[in-house]
Amino acid sequence: MDRLAAMSAFVTVADLRGFAAAARTLRISPPAVTRLVAALEDTLSVRLLQRTTRSVTLTDAGARYLEHARRILADVAQAEDAARATRTEPSGRFVVTAPNVFGRREVAPLFSAFLAEHPAVTGELLLADRIVNLVEEGVDVAVRIGALEDSALRARAVGATRRVLVASPAYLARAKRPRSPADLARHALIQLTALGEWRLADDVRVPVHAAFTTNSVDAAIDHAVRGGGIASVLSYQVGEHVAARRREVLLPRFEPPPLPIQVVYAGARLHSAATRAFIELAAAQRWSFLAL
Repeated sequence: MDRLAAMSAFVTVADLRGFAAAARTLRISPPAVTRLVAALEDTLSVRLLQRTTRSVTLTDAGARYLEHARRILADVAQAEDAARATRTEPSGRFVVTAPNVFGRREVAPLFSAFLAEHPAVTGELLLADRIVNLVEEGVDVAVRIGALEDSALRARAVGATRRVLVASPAYLARAKRPRSPADLARHALIQLTALGEWRLADDVRVPVHAAFTTNSVDAAIDHAVRGGGIASVLSYQVGEHVAARRREVLLPRFEPPPLPIQVVYAGARLHSAATRAFIELAAAQRWSFLAL
């Protein structure tokens, strides 16, 4: 039995909670994953996973072993990384994911510059307004806005943005300017379906009875520019409009804390030269959208 292969199969099954998903990630057959985990359990003389027809869960022994197995695999990965340190030129397939609007406006130009600098890299940019599973979908890094919730991932902050309330001068000319969150109840609000209720400073929550609802940030911004009402958006999305005085920022005292912009990557995965180079380029870019 290849002990490291068996350990890797066990960790992947535990992370993905399934043998089929682990097989896809490891690019081997499900029976091969089953054999590796079974051989590891036989060697240890202990059951690591509890299997049913619908789920795979860790036993107590499996949960303890998982912590040690992660450390061992991470140490091996670091040793291999050190051994490959002489090859510093990024190469091969490299996949980046980002939210639609931020990806189109900010990440795509950066990625183009990255590929021009590293011609041996074959790049793929996946734009999606959802949390992409990096391991399952074969993605190297994700550019995300907001706090990191998955403890199995690592992140490096590369900027920050604000969530702001904005409206056009035309709208404010005919509607009384709100002075507090309570005033928003009498205004025409523009709602992004992915956002739900609006959250302001000190966890103040604003129920939204929308005059216009859309799943498109661009459509929401355009409607607000045309005087349709007040929208809750990220500052990077409207900086040019505010600078051109097509938008005004409302209730800045009640804004929630700024959101970090982060490059996220799988902590247990061996970091390629391309991953390291992209993270450094993004960190040098420093996407800061705090001033309007």
